[in-house]
Amino acid sequence: MAYGTRIISGALALGIAGSMALGHGDVAPQAVDTAGLPELGDEWLIENPYRAEAAGEDVWARAVEIGASGYNQNCARCHGLEVVSGGLAPDLRFLEAEEYGDEWYAERFQTGYTQNGITKMPAFGDLLGQEAAWAIRTYIETRPDDAAMEQASDTLKGLRDQLASMADGAEGDSAAIQSQLSEIASSIDTLSGAPLADSVAFRAANLLQGKPMAYKEAAEILTIGLSAAH
Repeated sequence: MAYGTRIISGALALGIAGSMALGHGDVAPQAVDTAGLPELGDEWLIENPYRAEAAGEDVWARAVEIGASGYNQNCARCHGLEVVSGGLAPDLRFLEAEEYGDEWYAERFQTGYTQNGITKMPAFGDLLGQEAAWAIRTYIETRPDDAAMEQASDTLKGLRDQLASMADGAEGDSAAIQSQLSEIASSIDTLSGAPLADSVAFRAANLLQGKPMAYKEAAEILTIGLSAAH
């Protein structure tokens, strides 16, 4: 695969479902651990510095991992699990992964949004900092097209079941499954125009590329991701 082998898994397993009932703007910002990301200084940037073409594949992968946690803690209750909005807030998956989209995102993240005296989104900038902001942005822009995921879901379920059986001792070809997952991952686009979708196929393929016998963990990645998609 073109973008490294860092494992990006477990983000979907965070327990956020209970908080999604809170009203828009009723968010107490939660600190985000940005260890492992380059520091960006005090002056806010207007373009995402953590994209792979600018920062390298390892930094990009770490940003997606940290951004997933930061998003789930601070954004998902309004903007939706996996950034799929239920209509309460804008669907951020469609925010262009380019300078115009970055400028809009950075301004809104720093200052929040108030309408008719009602806080629709709190200001996160001073509380979370721009390392967390751009990590969350990186996670958002790499969300896969849910229609493409739906088309691949039956195949992914079949591969998940094969991996689960292999974890229980059945015979199977890990390299062939990894290759098929990579092929599926390369066919799934983002809605933002970012070049790579951080889909469950991508995560499971990367895991098997680095750990060919991690059948159970790869099956769990697919199970969690497919459940979230529905």
